[in-house]
Amino acid sequence: MIASLRNFWFKARASYWFWPALFSLLALGLALTTVWLDRTGQAAFLNDVEWLQPARPDGASNMLTVIAGSMIGVASTVFSITIAAVAYASGNYGPRLLTNFMENRGNQLSLGVFIATFVFAITVLRSVRAEDEAGFLETQSNALPGFVPQLSLLTAYVLMGISIMVLVYFLNHVPSSIRINSVLEGIGRRLIADIKVLFDRPARGEVMMEVPEGRAVTATETGYIQGIDYERLHRIAEKAGGHIKLAVRTGDFVHPRMPLVQWSDDDGLDDLHDTEVRKCMTLGGMRTPAQDLHFLIDELVEIGLRALSPGINDPFTAITVLHWLGAATAELGRRNLDRAFGDNDDPEEDRISLLSDDYAHFLNRGLGTMRSAVATSPPATMVMFDVLSNASTTLNDETRHALLIKEGEQLVAQAREHLSGPDLHGVEARHQSFLQAMDA
Repeated sequence: MIASLRNFWFKARASYWFWPALFSLLALGLALTTVWLDRTGQAAFLNDVEWLQPARPDGASNMLTVIAGSMIGVASTVFSITIAAVAYASGNYGPRLLTNFMENRGNQLSLGVFIATFVFAITVLRSVRAEDEAGFLETQSNALPGFVPQLSLLTAYVLMGISIMVLVYFLNHVPSSIRINSVLEGIGRRLIADIKVLFDRPARGEVMMEVPEGRAVTATETGYIQGIDYERLHRIAEKAGGHIKLAVRTGDFVHPRMPLVQWSDDDGLDDLHDTEVRKCMTLGGMRTPAQDLHFLIDELVEIGLRALSPGINDPFTAITVLHWLGAATAELGRRNLDRAFGDNDDPEEDRISLLSDDYAHFLNRGLGTMRSAVATSPPATMVMFDVLSNASTTLNDETRHALLIKEGEQLVAQAREHLSGPDLHGVEARHQSFLQAMDA
């Protein structure tokens, strides 16, 4: 249940309906409240404000009509601009970035403010009545008296001012949000933040865990693993007296009869426990950044590979990607990558064994995947040596240090396949400096 709620919450935040719907409900409640205050006379103090001129029914209706009409028009324009920006970014930076733009809080809140202002204005508008105006099925004797909600009009005017400020913000936010440096910064900062959350303990050397083999619990549906409730899995294994070895990680694609986990020490376990285990994993039709460091790394790598492709040939974008991948690699280097669950801090006593995502795995997933493309660009190759050297400053483990040296050796070997002449001489000289800096 918790995993499903988390998945629903993520999908809601990544949609364009959640915040506009929430703001619309709040605007409706605010409109009904201010109209009620006007009807009960609790807003009569506004008549004593000298600089505030009371509005007439015709003027109030016209103002609310203009606000409502303009806000729905602006909301349509904002949505169109956002879709155009998403299409542009997806076409230039890769389809993986679609989720990032869909859950952009600035775009969602801007659309929500405009729609909320429209809802407020249209709700207040229906309460404005002239003295001689009678509604449908009303006679002159039972018609409601003329009514102009002064407090509601003042609130609508304030909301209009806020909407204008939000519109100015939006017009600046959209072009700045699709700048490649802003895109990379957002992905990179989120990746580093997720690393700190998932691996919250400092490194204590490489630990190779022995994981048990056992009876498999297979999938019954098809899709990507979007979320895993590790704490609940730990409680299930503890309650059952068994040990769970995960056969998948967040972001993996599964289909029926594909193993999700394996039970060991499963004497007396029944299918009920298997059903509970399946409920701890949420499946969907696409990968999401939630719990999935690999997805964020893949986004950076995809942008870098596109930038270094012959059709684009933009090494400076690739250099920015290398900087953020290097920062993430450095953060991983100072973290203990064995995750503990339950009430203990010793992974060897856990009831859950995860797939082995050690430092070498993440290094190869990020910088290793970019290596072949980086080796075709002399400036990007030079920067990658700097990135590897800087990443080593956070290490206190010789195994991880050796992996960075090996990555540098593979980079120069790859460069020899693509570069020649002065470019190759410069890369080899930089490699020697890299080895000296690493004390290799």
